[in-house]
This record gives sequence, C-alpha cells and structure tokens, in this order.
Amino acid sequence: MVLVRKACRDGGSFRSWFWRECFEALVLGESMSQERAVPESAVPLEEISSWPEELCRRELPSVLPRLLSMYQHSDNWIEHIQILKIIVEMFLPHMNHLTLEQTFFSQVLPKTVRLFDDMMYELTSQARELSSQNLEIQSTLRNILQTMVQLLGALTGCVQHVCATQESVILENIHSLPSSVLHVIKSTFVHCKNSESVYSGRLHLVADLLQALFKEAYSLQKQLMELLDMVCMNPLIDEHDDILNMVVVIHSLLDICSVISSMDHAFHANTWKFIIKQSLKHQSVIKSQLKHKDIITSLCEDILFSFHSCLQLAEQMIQSDAQDNADYRLFQKTLKLCRFFANSLLHYTKEFLPFLSDSCCTLHQLYLQIYSKFPPSLYAAGISKAQQEEIASTFLVTLSPLISQLLTFQPFVDVVLDSKLELPCELQLPQCLLLVVIMDELSSRPEDVQALWCTESQVSEATARVSLLKAIFSSFEQCSGELSLPVHLQGVKSKGQAEVAVTLYQHVCIHLCTFIASLHPSLFPELDTALLNAVLSANMITSLLAMDAWCFLARYGTAELCAHHVTIMAHLIKSCPGECYQLTNLSILLRRLFFFMAPRQQVEFIQKFPPKETENLLLWQYISFQALPAELRKQTALEVTRAGTAWCMKWLGSNRTLEELESLNTVLSALLAVCNSSGEALDLGQQTAIKEVGSQLSILLNVKLVIGQPYVQQTLSLLLPLLGFFIQTLDPQLVSQVITLQTSLLKLEPPDHVRLAFLDFLSSLGKLFIPQTIQDRILPSLSSVFASLLADRNWLLEQHSLEAFTQFAEGTTHEEIVPQCLSSEETKKKVVSFLEKTGFVDETTAARLERIKQEKGTFWEPFAKVTQEETKMSSLQPCVKRARHELPSEDEYRSTLQAATEALEAIELLLQKSPPPDWLLMEMETLQERIDKLKRQNCSGRKQLSSTFPQPLALHRNWPLSDAQALPLRRAVNLCTAQGSPPASQVSSHFHW
Repeated sequence: MVLVRKACRDGGSFRSWFWRECFEALVLGESMSQERAVPESAVPLEEISSWPEELCRRELPSVLPRLLSMYQHSDNWIEHIQILKIIVEMFLPHMNHLTLEQTFFSQVLPKTVRLFDDMMYELTSQARELSSQNLEIQSTLRNILQTMVQLLGALTGCVQHVCATQESVILENIHSLPSSVLHVIKSTFVHCKNSESVYSGRLHLVADLLQALFKEAYSLQKQLMELLDMVCMNPLIDEHDDILNMVVVIHSLLDICSVISSMDHAFHANTWKFIIKQSLKHQSVIKSQLKHKDIITSLCEDILFSFHSCLQLAEQMIQSDAQDNADYRLFQKTLKLCRFFANSLLHYTKEFLPFLSDSCCTLHQLYLQIYSKFPPSLYAAGISKAQQEEIASTFLVTLSPLISQLLTFQPFVDVVLDSKLELPCELQLPQCLLLVVIMDELSSRPEDVQALWCTESQVSEATARVSLLKAIFSSFEQCSGELSLPVHLQGVKSKGQAEVAVTLYQHVCIHLCTFIASLHPSLFPELDTALLNAVLSANMITSLLAMDAWCFLARYGTAELCAHHVTIMAHLIKSCPGECYQLTNLSILLRRLFFFMAPRQQVEFIQKFPPKETENLLLWQYISFQALPAELRKQTALEVTRAGTAWCMKWLGSNRTLEELESLNTVLSALLAVCNSSGEALDLGQQTAIKEVGSQLSILLNVKLVIGQPYVQQTLSLLLPLLGFFIQTLDPQLVSQVITLQTSLLKLEPPDHVRLAFLDFLSSLGKLFIPQTIQDRILPSLSSVFASLLADRNWLLEQHSLEAFTQFAEGTTHEEIVPQCLSSEETKKKVVSFLEKTGFVDETTAARLERIKQEKGTFWEPFAKVTQEETKMSSLQPCVKRARHELPSEDEYRSTLQAATEALEAIELLLQKSPPPDWLLMEMETLQERIDKLKRQNCSGRKQLSSTFPQPLALHRNWPLSDAQALPLRRAVNLCTAQGSPPASQVSSHFHW
C-alpha cells in the first residue's frame, strides 16, 4: 500500500517503472529473477555495516552491484537511507575516482533526488495537520525530518570523499553530483525560509529538527563549494557538455542566493563571492553561456535591499539616539555587506562588460534608485549627518567607479541618453547628478569617448539618443523642487579655502563649465547647438543656466570668439519677427556678453551696428552702456539719444499711425536704456530733449486708449520709468495727470506689466516735493494707488509693491501720506514683515519639503511646453528688411466684409421661410461678441489718429461701417424676436450700433 500511495504521488514515474520491470521480466526471464533474488541471498545489511575496511575493499566488486540494485528497488525511505549510508561510508572510499560518475553517481543520485522530493512533498502536505494533540502526525513529520537530515549527511559524505581524492577534479567525472546536491540544498532552504507559513504557528514542535536540517544543508553547500573550487574542465572531451554543466552549477547557486538573502547575510555573501569567483575562473569558456542579465539583476537587487536596510537602521538610530547599541553594530555589518556587493558588481562588470548590453537599464536604475534615497534628494531617508558620511565613505565611494567602467560602453550611453526617457519625480535629481558625474569623467577622456556622449544618434527606428549636453539641460529643468528648496551638495575645494556646500544650480553650473573647458574643439558645433537651444528654452532657469555657461565660454575663449558670439546674438535679435520669450532670452544674453568684449571689438560692433541708424536701436535697447569705456560710452549714448529723440519728435509731428507704435516703443526702450545705464554721461540738453519727448507722449495718453491697445500699454510701461528718471524736474501738473491716469486704470484692472510700470514711477516720487497748491489733488490719489497695489494678490506684484512703497516712504518729505497708504491691517502686517525680513507665512521645514514634493509631482513638466517645430525657430533667419509687415489691401477688407454681409442676408431669407432653430440666437450672440472683440483689437489697418488721441487707435468707428451693411443683421434679429425668440430688449444688450 505504501508503494501504491507513493506511485500515486509519483504518477507517470511509477507507471514507467512498472511497465519497464514487466518488459524486462518477459525478455530476460531467469536472469531477471536471479538478479531480483540477490537481496534475499545476500549478506544482511546489518552485517555489512560492521565489515572492516579491508573486507569492504575486497568485496566491493561483488557487493556494490547488489547494494545498488537494492537501492533502486527499495520502497522504504529508511531502508533507502540505510543502503545509501553503507555505500557512502564503507564502499565509496574504495571506488576508482575516475569512474565514480558511471559506477555510482549517475545510478544513485537521480533516485536520491526523487526520494528527497517525495519526503519534502509529504512534509509540506501534512504540516497543516500538525498540532500538539495529534501525536501521530507529529511523530511522522519528525521522522521525515530526521530522515532528510540523514540524507543530507550522506550527500555530504559523497562530496567530502571527492574532495579528499585529489587536488584537481574534472567536472565530467562528477557532473551528477553538483546538480543533485544543489537541488536538494535549494529545496531545503526554501522549506526553512517558508517554515513560518508552512507550519502555521506550530513551528516550535519541529524547530529543533528544522534547525538541524538547515545546518546540514549549510554544511553541505560549504563542502560543495570547496569541491567546485577544485574542479577543472577536461580538454579531451566535448567542451559543450562541460560548459553547460558549469553554467548550471553557477545559476543554481544564484537561485540559492535569492532564497538565503534574508536568512543568513554572511552565508549569502560567501555564496555570491563563490559565484563571482567561479565565473571569473572559467570565464574563457563559459562567458557566452552565462545568463549575465540574471546575475547582474540579482546583484543589483541585493545591493538595493542591503542599502535600504542600512537606511532603515540609520533612521532607527536617530529615534533611539544611540551609537553603541545593537542597531549600530548591525548597521555597520549591513553597510559592509553593501560594500561587498558593490565590489562584486564592479568586478563582474569589468570582466564581462561586452556581454552586458541588456543589463545597462538595470545598472542605470540601480544608480538612480540609490541616490533617490540619499541626501540631497527630496525623497531621501531622514538619517543623521554622521550616518550620511559613513554610507558615502564606505559604500557610495566603492560604487562610484561603476560609471567610469561603463563610460565607453555604447549600450549604456543609449540607455542614459534615451530621448524618450521618462522618469518619476524621485529619480529626476539622481539622473541630473549622474549626468554631472559623466561630464566629470569625460573631461579627461579622448575625443572619441567625448564624441560618443556628445553627439546625437538614431539607435533604432523607435529609439533615438540625444546628446549629453542636451540631456543635462533637460534633466536640470525637471529638478524644479530641488532648485526652489534649494538643496545643497558638496562644494568644490579651493586652495586655502574651506569647502562650502553649494546649491544644485551652482553644482551643475560649475561642472558644466569645467566640462566645456575640456571639450574637444571638434565638438564645438554640438556645444553651440545645445547652448542656443537651452537659451531659447521656455523654462527660465534652464535658459539662465545656458547663459551662465555661455558667459563662461566667452570669458574662457578669445576676444574674437566673444565678438563673434555677440554678432550672432545681434543678428538673431534683429531677425525675431516680434515679441516672444526667445527674444527676451537672447536680449539678456546679448547684454551680458557685451560686457566681456574687448574695447577694440566693441568699437567694431558700434561700426557694424551704428546707433545713429534708427533700425539699430532695436539692439541698443538691450545693451548696457556701462559695458563701454567712458569716452566711448558718452559718444554712443549721445548718438542713441539724438537718433531716438529725433525719431520721436518726427512721429509727434506726423499723422501718428498705429503700425509705427512698435517702432516708437523700440525707440523709447533705447532711450530708457541710456538713462538707466549712462544717465551721468548725458548733458543737460540731452536730458531735456528726452524729458520733453516723454512729457509730450504722456499728455496724449488716456484711459480708453491704454485699456484698448496692447501697444499703447507697452508705451505707457516705458514712459513711466522714463519720466521717473526726471521726476525732480517734471511739471507738477504732468505728475498729477499721470497719477490720475493710474488711479483710473487700476479700477479697470490693467495687465500686470502695466501695474509693474506704475511701481517704477511711484517709487521715484519719494524724491519729489509736491507743491502745496496741488497736494490736495495728488496725495489722495497717490495713497489710493499704493493701497490698491499693496493689496494685490499676485505674488510678483506684491513683492514689487512692497519694495516700491519702502523706497517711497524712506525718501518722501510728505510723511503724512505713508499711513494713508496702509489701508488695512493685513497690508500693515505685510509691510512690517517685509521691513523686518520675516516671512508672511510660518512653515516648518518638514511642511515645506512636503509641499514642494507635492508641487513637483503635479507640475514637474514644463508649464510652457515648446514643440520641436517651434524650437527650430525657422523665423529667426535673418530678414532682408524688418521695417514693417506687409499690410492687407483695402480691396481685401471690402471683399471679406461683402462675404459676411451676404451670409447675413442668407440667414434673413431662411428666417422668412421657417421658424429658426433654438440655437440660432445663441450663435448670433456669439457672432456679435466676436464683432465687439474686433472693435477692441488692433485690426483696422492704416487709420489716422487725432492729435489728442480722443478714441482708441483707429477703432472709434463702429462695425459694420454703414447702416446698409448693418441692415441684414438687424433684420435677422427682428425676425428671431417675431418668431418666438427672446424679446428685443434682451437682444439689444448684445448689439451696439
């Protein structure tokens, strides 16, 4: 019955054995009967077990076949183990070690493995019934465990015997032994690891035997690893079989590593050490057969697991506030384990690098995951500074050479610079830091290695690789949270100075400039492209980083190179089709680069773009005259002033058309640049000319004109700071008029840039003494304007309002107006907090960190994403002429208007034939809203302005232009009303004729 029960478990194996036995009985007849009769006629096992060594050696040829037959046909586990122990202990020492595989291992070990699996199945299936009351199950399970311990002991004897035979062992002569032993060891460790769940809380009933089983498996593996250390390949046999056998051994040990990783750290490390050692020992023959990806993946998983354990222990030590406790000792052991795994990874990677193309993603992620949990990451664990330094000096410094090893490996380059690389928020800073490390490594590498990283490439149809320079800007842009906090990193050491922590921006900028200084000249085109693309970025901080790097390049290079770059910037600016953020970025870079030009190149620039020509004022509005030597500054400021004031006076004396407002604003901006950066170089006559131009233009402005026209808003934004420069000599009546205009405009909520211009003018009023005769008109309006701006909820306006008010209050002689500007308690608190340099909102460091992490998770993508087509900036190619755009002809307006009229007449005819659909009136109201919008926009073409600007620029005529053209729409409205639509009184509110 036991045999039948085992056969049911064995399934096909038993049926196969049964039919094979029947077949042999029919064919062999008497021979088989005699063979099966051997056990009965043989010496009893008890007697054999007491034989002396010499008798065992002499009877080996006759007894061993009988014992092997008994072993193969025995159905009793205890008998199995008894026979196996007798063979191993008494006869194995006398066998020829060269024939062990054929005579013993190949015949015994397969059955031994099946036997062990059967016992493990019985153990696992009956463990659920284990209890202290069920003594029968308890006894059964304990007997099985004892038998398994004996089986492991027998296998240990096999391994020890082979180890003792000779110094070198050919794997082919014992190839069944390692695979069988490793199978049994793994199965044992898995059972011990899962024992808590397998025995369901009744583990104490068998804990002693499980411990013995684990120790026996542990000892068996140690013995096997000693044996495998002696193994060599046989050059006289088929290498393929030997190679496969060794590969199976290594991967079996790898599987065991994954089982014991959380059970015994030292044993786990020793197993890994053996795997690496054997892989390198047989590297020349097995390197193409090993599953390198599995080995690298397992190593990386173990590194991460150990590293996270270190961080958890470090956090616990902060809570317990102890350094000499058990946690700290365990922390040090775990940290050493991290270092061991890191060294193992480095060693393996170095030796098998050509075979690791499919492991590069794993290695990349390993680096990112480690640094995402370590300061200065926002997502780092909360550990002490001492533990940070210990982890960095023990583990991270060991892992750092990994990048150097992978630097020339193209698959790794493709992974790191993948154009479609999308990382979660916590991995974006580590990616940026990784790219910085790569830049540092490349600084000392030859041209071909730098070119590998700094040139773009199409890896496959679906994957492209960007350049390192482009990647560093893109990655840096994604670190908005770390930049705003800001996080700090280790600084650069200088001779004679202590090292100080630097912000992420400083860290990236310093290393980027260092890399630029070491870049091979053949890669300058890629550098220029990356810098220009970054300067034109919609992200301000990215553009600023590129500008800083470009300025370093200008200072590091020759004067001719700097002048060349300035000329390029000038041509790009003159080629811009209109106002855009790219123009703003280019103008800032031009202004900064101009400071680095040598005087001789500055003179050449002035000759190339003479300021006396009005079309070049577009450039001079962005240049600081402080960059010029004193004499050249005075001369250039004079030319700009003459050209600008002359153009303004000419415009004031002409018909003053709308399309010329853009040129007017350019001229005013250039005059403002002169006043701000070279005011002391202007003589009294030049100052008077500028003031006269500003005064005359200011008189022309009114509320409707400013609100209705964006160009006029820009004109006002330029005039206000220009007037502020001459505030002490301005006509008090003009000052009163400007303040009154501001008061009226604030009620209509003008754009932010207009309100910022208000603040420039208001801050300058602190220098002005207002005559007694007009104080009653100016001071109330002034306090009202300040009160409104100080109460603004826009954070940028709020900050500038506080600065402007402080500047005004510190300089004004009209002290009685200061408290009148503080209209509410909230405003008073804000002003006091600003003066005392304290925050408006109390926020803890932890709360701020959490807020920034949440904000980054929501807004980590750029708020203004620019498409690839837009970034190409094809419109920035130099134009032949930029004076004005081609305007549509009058015939085009008339034909377009005629088409609209005919469409309205068609609607009128439809309404006469049938009732209108419900949606018609709503669509007509939408149409009227569009007409009203056209009235407010600058779309009327070349219209003459009155000398006093009484109406918005050329849009004071209603649309349509005549009653005849308006008639179809009026009739349509009347018909809608007559056929049941809303009353005419409701419709009339949407149509203004």
